[in-house]
Amino acid sequence: MKYLEFDFNCNPSQSWQQDLLIDKLGDTGFDTFEQTEEGFKAYIPEPNFNPIDLETVLLNLDSGFQVSYKLSSIAPQNWNALWESNFQPIFIKDRVCVRATFHDAYPDYPIEILIDPKMAFGTGHHQTTSLMMEYILEEDLEGKTILDIGCGTGILGILASKLLANNIVSIDNDPICVESSKENKHLNNISNMKVLEGSAYAIPHQNFDIILANINRNILLEHLYYYSQAIVQGGNLFLSGFYQGEDLDLLKKEAAKCGFEFMDYKTRDNWVAAKFKFNKEQ
Repeated sequence: MKYLEFDFNCNPSQSWQQDLLIDKLGDTGFDTFEQTEEGFKAYIPEPNFNPIDLETVLLNLDSGFQVSYKLSSIAPQNWNALWESNFQPIFIKDRVCVRATFHDAYPDYPIEILIDPKMAFGTGHHQTTSLMMEYILEEDLEGKTILDIGCGTGILGILASKLLANNIVSIDNDPICVESSKENKHLNNISNMKVLEGSAYAIPHQNFDIILANINRNILLEHLYYYSQAIVQGGNLFLSGFYQGEDLDLLKKEAAKCGFEFMDYKTRDNWVAAKFKFNKEQ
């Protein structure tokens, strides 16, 4: 299949706006992205491209965010090979190494996670994933039950298992992510992690000690009630996939209505991960 390549030149001082643009392009059918010094390249199968969709996305960008692009048509190629060529090992707090099977091992790190990313989100490179992993490393997970919703590659659930969590349920509404999570679960010899396809309605009828949700602001706002129905009294909720400022304020307000007390937050490049504690009596 022939692909279209869009080479986007973005204002480098607006990295969080660039991430938002990539997210919006993904909603319109773009399925592969490659970082460049000036911005990024985005690829879409030629039959799936709708110029009106692209124009709508660009028109809704922040007025201070300058974007231009060059379009070219390219022959079919191995997209997984392209993805793999841009996936480098990452390291979290000197405790975790995340690498692919085609990378050398790093035995000095006590926790090693193998991720073959395919086209799924959640290799640990994005600020939201690494922030969530930092929060997980600060928690005592031994014997705990964990819900990871919007699991992507399954990386957060895999880390929770390696930190001795008792039972993990990972959910994503994207079949590619579900398949990726299952493959990565087996790569890491994880036996206590169940992977389900669906959204909040797929949450099992059980109570979890910890809920992890790295999605986006609007979906998190819609899901907070369901999280409150699936967490134990005193349980911790970790949210990410949104920005500092208005996004965090909206989530704090809605979370309070659902019984979640705001504890603290981490931020990197304007992206946020936040911790809440469930107290249905508040």
